[in-house]
Amino acid sequence: VQLQASGGGLVQAGNSLRLSCAASGRTVSTYSMGWFRQAPGKGREFVAAINWSGISIYLTDTVKGRFTISRDNAKSTMNLQVNSLKPEDTAVYFCAASSVDYGLAYERAYEYWGQGTEVTVSS
Repeated sequence: VQLQASGGGLVQAGNSLRLSCAASGRTVSTYSMGWFRQAPGKGREFVAAINWSGISIYLTDTVKGRFTISRDNAKSTMNLQVNSLKPEDTAVYFCAASSVDYGLAYERAYEYWGQGTEVTVSS
């Protein structure tokens, strides 16, 4: 499975972006998928995850109410709508795919990773 994240950019605080993750090489319709981010000088942290059917969604507390995760299995894509961006959301955002549907807040649950897309939020 190859994952390609896109949609990052430089935006002002309060604005929105739509991050996308496109999968190729193998169908991901049976995989859970997630987003992690890594801010400058910090470790990678969990942001959001969605199970294969889209029924189960997980968001870290700091993004609840601002970020929305979704997927389109027919198109092998996953999206992260990020609204009301804050400077502390500045990070490289990575998408990942997992063959399990538990422990999705942890990096070790994921077998496949994309290269990341950079989000910079100015104040």
